[in-house]
Amino acid sequence: MEVSMNSQQALEVKGVQMANNQQKAEGQASLQLLDAAAVTTTMSKATPSASVGNNINTTA
Repeated sequence: MEVSMNSQQALEVKGVQMANNQQKAEGQASLQLLDAAAVTTTMSKATPSASVGNNINTTA
């Protein structure tokens, strides 16, 4: 049994392939956007000083 595809079916298959490629491209772009937006935070290694917060102004 030979399976043949008419032009309408061929166009539908091509449309599905194009939609699939578009979804892959959008997904890749989204991942790149998320990677670019990722913020890496680094904790300060400075040790707190004993004099920090010792001066309190009590006059208004």
